[in-house]
Amino acid sequence: MTSPRKKAAAKRVQYAALPYRRSGDSRTQVMLVTSRESGRWVIPKGWPKKRKTPYATAACEALEEAGVVGKVGRDSIGSYSYRKRLKSGAIVACEVRVFPLKVKRQQKSWPERGEREVQWFSRTKAAKAVRESALGEIIRNLPKGK
Repeated sequence: MTSPRKKAAAKRVQYAALPYRRSGDSRTQVMLVTSRESGRWVIPKGWPKKRKTPYATAACEALEEAGVVGKVGRDSIGSYSYRKRLKSGAIVACEVRVFPLKVKRQQKSWPERGEREVQWFSRTKAAKAVRESALGEIIRNLPKGK
């Protein structure tokens, strides 16, 4: 008799913004935020929203988590995986699709201000600050002219 195989749980999809700007010396800088749970450096991301495109969802997350507004790219520049702990305590595998967001300005106030730290990094330092190696690669490979 064969035992039934457990089907691997499908990865849940999230959408993220990679906020960036060009500094005065023409170097590209990347904005990271801290996660609320562990305080590690991440990019703004969240679950799909009804009636919103993936890139619009990513832009909404950047506004909610970091207060940044700008032009979001319509095409994903890559994806990475991580394990998310839900409020229930369950851990789910997530695939995060990343969209570039050229920051025009940061609001004085935003929904999660005070819950997260927000900081600009060089691409190299941002890539080293994040835990997920695939996200580090996406940051490192962000085109200089973007």
